[in-house]
Amino acid sequence: MNVTILCIGHMKDKSLDLLQKEYIKRLSAFCRAEVIEVKDEANTHADRPAEAQQIKDKEAAHALEKIRPSDFCILLDLHGKEWSSEEFAVQLAGWQRRSSNLIFVIAGSLGPGEALLARANQRWKLSDLTFTHLMTRVLVLEQIYRGFMIDAGRAYHK
Repeated sequence: MNVTILCIGHMKDKSLDLLQKEYIKRLSAFCRAEVIEVKDEANTHADRPAEAQQIKDKEAAHALEKIRPSDFCILLDLHGKEWSSEEFAVQLAGWQRRSSNLIFVIAGSLGPGEALLARANQRWKLSDLTFTHLMTRVLVLEQIYRGFMIDAGRAYHK
């Protein structure tokens, strides 16, 4: 089983990078996990709708270059499905049965482009709260780890 967190943009926070690495290490008991970063676009004119769409489309193209047809793609999305930790564990187990490669995509700050929305097999809303993209990486990794622990019947999630 392979789990990839595909992020548009680069990790710029050393403390969050340490947490990210810690969860990658913890996940190694269950799967091969990695974080892949792709280029984000400068968004100095993101207030202009046409330019914002171009930025999202370019970032989507960068991300799609890393997603294979056989990957099960879960897009982090404000309009996605929200689950409790226990429900997420059930989803995670089901996704594993569908593909040996799960790829969780965290889009850029303007959101996902249309092509990325179209490619997603599942859209996941992490929370109604707003998090930085760098914090979201750690939260996603932690929830994946929690999902594996719940599925394994271990007490971590309490």
